[in-house]
Amino acid sequence: MLKKLITLIFLFIYKIVPAQLTYQTLYVDYDSAWTYKNLKIIPIRPKGFGGQARVVPGVVSLSQAVAKGSVVISERGTAATENVHWLRINNNGSESVYIGSGEIILGGRQDRMVSRDTVLPPSPKDQYINVMCVEEGRWSDKEKKFQYNNYADPALRKVLDQSKNQVLVWKEVFSQLERNGTKAPTIAYLAHRSDKKYTPEQDAYLRYFTEKFRNSDSTITGFVCMSGDKVIGCDIYAGNNLFYGELQPLLHGYIEEAIAFGSTPVIKDEKVKEYLNPILTSEATQEAYLKKNGKMYKYKEKVVHITGYAQ
Repeated sequence: MLKKLITLIFLFIYKIVPAQLTYQTLYVDYDSAWTYKNLKIIPIRPKGFGGQARVVPGVVSLSQAVAKGSVVISERGTAATENVHWLRINNNGSESVYIGSGEIILGGRQDRMVSRDTVLPPSPKDQYINVMCVEEGRWSDKEKKFQYNNYADPALRKVLDQSKNQVLVWKEVFSQLERNGTKAPTIAYLAHRSDKKYTPEQDAYLRYFTEKFRNSDSTITGFVCMSGDKVIGCDIYAGNNLFYGELQPLLHGYIEEAIAFGSTPVIKDEKVKEYLNPILTSEATQEAYLKKNGKMYKYKEKVVHITGYAQ
């Protein structure tokens, strides 16, 4: 009885969450900005709601599902030409799984990156997701165990979402490895994540921002990130449960870009507002703007996740 009551409460909460994520329902908390070396993050919070968090019930992030062991990821088959752009997902849990474009899956016959947002319900049947290769030059005869490996950096996510083109994704990976001076036997995006010269610095960034979010209130549903004199991206979710499920994976990508290609943040709040205004001012401007400068994902006719990229 109690479980049923909780479910009904969650469904009620989700029902009154607005279908859009705009200034009407959100505010950007400029006064709570956090800065560590090359990265500045401003949290985004829901307006009103009695100070309570907004929840998207019955949905967990891919990283959470993998950690719990409720999701199994495998190759669809052995032939590269037919199967390189697909992965099989078995959702054996009791909740739906949100999977975001730009999430990296390490292993298999080749490292992959999810190419479009989706929600996969629990099912005894095989389900499939679209992916792109982020490791040019390897299609192994032997399938390695798949491992979840966080989000790609915003620059690579932007190329993926705007082009959906494998060749352009490879070009961006090659360009980043070349600029970083990272060497790898295959042109693998993940090569720089195992580079020992970056690991301690990445860990320090992650500890700093993780602690800031942990010590803040739990209503945060998104953030905007800056480095140097520009915004490098923003991610906003309909519920705080989804945001916190995605937080650690997202931070990895933003931190990587800030370390490799960023500088000490000097951007003024007015410039951040100029960046956010076309995204958050109204429903009319938001969808049209994000088609060219980000992405929007809707689930059950509600906006679940919006992303803005660097201009």
